Amino acid sequence: MIVVTGAAGFIGSNLVKALNQHGHSDVLAVDDLTDGKKMFNLADCEIIDYVDKERFINAITGGEFDGKINVIFHQGACSTTTEWDGRFMMENNYEYSKKLLHYCLNNKTQYIYASSASVYGGSSEFVESREVEKPLNIYAYSKFLFDQYVRRIGKTESQVAGLRYFNVYGPREQHKGGMASVAFHFNNQIIANGTCCLFEGHDGYPDGGQQRDFIFVDDVVKVNLWLWDNPQTSDIFNCGTGRCQTFNDVANAVINYHQKGQIEYIPFPEALKGAYQSYTRADISKLRDAGYSEPFKTVEQAIPEYLNWLQNQDFIGQ
Repeated sequence: MIVVTGAAGFIGSNLVKALNQHGHSDVLAVDDLTDGKKMFNLADCEIIDYVDKERFINAITGGEFDGKINVIFHQGACSTTTEWDGRFMMENNYEYSKKLLHYCLNNKTQYIYASSASVYGGSSEFVESREVEKPLNIYAYSKFLFDQYVRRIGKTESQVAGLRYFNVYGPREQHKGGMASVAFHFNNQIIANGTCCLFEGHDGYPDGGQQRDFIFVDDVVKVNLWLWDNPQTSDIFNCGTGRCQTFNDVANAVINYHQKGQIEYIPFPEALKGAYQSYTRADISKLRDAGYSEPFKTVEQAIPEYLNWLQNQDFIGQ
């Protein structure tokens, strides 16, 4: 049996869909569906069962699933970077991840989990090294601390692999609201009033010229599945494209798709000054050295595919 936590979320649901496309329907979907609108992400997927996240962790720690799970893709977490309830965040992200890890170690189960590029925070370097990891919020700290926990455990008999996701965009992110990607928001803005709103220049960057490592969700899923196919590979890896592109690039890709629209630059918010990443670029040499050789799509390649998908959806009440 395959377990995907956060299965109704953005990356988790894309992973479930990809597993289906590879012939796997023995997927146990684990999530919290308090926000019932997330069900849209699983409505076209085949799963063996759905289990609430709290019931699942109780069952795991109680031995109910001992010897029954081949791999856990742990994608579930509170990923709201504006959440400052540290007790909630540490229980939901850190302690939950530890319990799953120890189940996998005890049962020789592959464990592939979502970390985050947010662990780099205020750093100007993006390589998997303790010296450049500087989390700036409690979400980033929860991810950083679990990575540290994995490092302290060291080499294990079963696979333990973490992926530090950079700026992921693509299908099935509509439920994230304000936390959805800029590609999603730019598309909505063009449809609504024909104008993409980007920040003016800051930190030495020109208008709309801030640079991020934007990675298409399909590429993220491919890395997850490659790790599953290579159980001998354990480590913490950056999961980005290894290139950076500007917000202007993303806006222009959306405008080119619609063949209409313009860019408007708005003042850089005072509240974000000193707390905003103007530049990210994943160093993916460790992932490449481990044997992953697939190319990563540019925003110009992936955004038309994404917007085609969006045009064919009907999200009731959204």
